[in-house]
Amino acid sequence: MSLFLDIGTGAGLASATGVRPYLPPLLAGGLARGDIGIDFDGTALWFLESPAFLGGVLALGVIGFFLERSAANRAQPDPGGPAGRGPAEIFAGLVGLGLGTLLFAGALYDNGHPPWIGLVFGPFCAALAWLAAGGLVKRVRARLEPEAAALLIAYSDAAALILAAIAIFVPPLALLAIPGFFVLLAGGRRRDGEKSAGLRILR
Repeated sequence: MSLFLDIGTGAGLASATGVRPYLPPLLAGGLARGDIGIDFDGTALWFLESPAFLGGVLALGVIGFFLERSAANRAQPDPGGPAGRGPAEIFAGLVGLGLGTLLFAGALYDNGHPPWIGLVFGPFCAALAWLAAGGLVKRVRARLEPEAAALLIAYSDAAALILAAIAIFVPPLALLAIPGFFVLLAGGRRRDGEKSAGLRILR
């Protein structure tokens, strides 16, 4: 049962960093410093709760913020990169991939479980969340006015923070995020397919 709960915590934290990578590690590290719900002290990943590591995450968040501001100031977003993502999204995805893997492994280390589970499935959870959440944000942004669309980053940060808190305090519930992300991905691909079919008919 302990392993199941720790996998729920790890998967939830990795998924949360895939949605948005900056606040979940800060929440987990801050709580770990007080031994509240999670603890990395005494493990090989003790640094996840160290001030230096948390400061580094803050620095990455500042870089991500300026990349996002730069993208927002352009008249047309840069469609480059995987799935039409710009530099800001790709940077956030890579950061989330690394931090999510560490947090998943750290959640397992907390109670003496083998960390390889986190090293294998952490990147999967983070990448799945990045693809699903990023696709949803992209579809919603296309329907909103620029002023309202700018709030989507704040909403994504809030969702990531809530998912991280659930992962720490209610681990089984965090596992439900995984099938939820699959549903989002499937729905997005279906809509893209319908849009492509509509364009072919118009032509």
